[in-house]
Amino acid sequence: MIKVKQFCFNPFAVSAFILSDSDTAQAVAIDPGMISDNEREEFDKYISDNNLTLTQIVNTHLHLDHCFGDNYVRDKYGVPVAAHADDAFLGETLSDQAARFGIRLMGNAGKVAIDVCLKDGDTINVGNYKLHVIHVPGHSPGSIALYSPDGAFLIAGDVLFRHSIGRTDLPGGNLNTLLDSIDKKIMVLPEDTKVLPGHDSFTTVGNEKRYNPYLK
Repeated sequence: MIKVKQFCFNPFAVSAFILSDSDTAQAVAIDPGMISDNEREEFDKYISDNNLTLTQIVNTHLHLDHCFGDNYVRDKYGVPVAAHADDAFLGETLSDQAARFGIRLMGNAGKVAIDVCLKDGDTINVGNYKLHVIHVPGHSPGSIALYSPDGAFLIAGDVLFRHSIGRTDLPGGNLNTLLDSIDKKIMVLPEDTKVLPGHDSFTTVGNEKRYNPYLK
């Protein structure tokens, strides 16, 4: 069984995830946004308590709130950071992103480099299960969503929210591109697919088809 653990981290209340295979205990970390010692301890404790072997970090995109903890996890667990190459410039300018919000990043926290470049159609192994990489630009140029057919869920990053969509006023954002991405890449998934966004509560593809005012 593929297990989903959701955390709420940092002042932006980002949803970070650990996905794991209950049979092999292999796991991937998605958008590890830990910024405090307490948050890092919470993350580590879950891995330790469940005897998980972390194999990779995957970022849905490289806005600061989704990757505060990337370098910590990379260094502690010896795993690579995977993201879409079109967001590399965001990882390189993490300190600048933080400064816009009055946040000062210390040491190596000010820059995140991509070790593994993901593209549309790639798959990511979580033990015996696979996540399908869907490139959904618009919120950022390299935004991706991660679809699990076995678990019938989609990790959506900041592309799609319950009755809303991601903002497009940040560098590289584009409203028309985002709406086109959602329509062609996400709304074609089964309606019962559970959508787990990067902030706030979950929804389903069917619910957004019927009630999301941005998608009419």
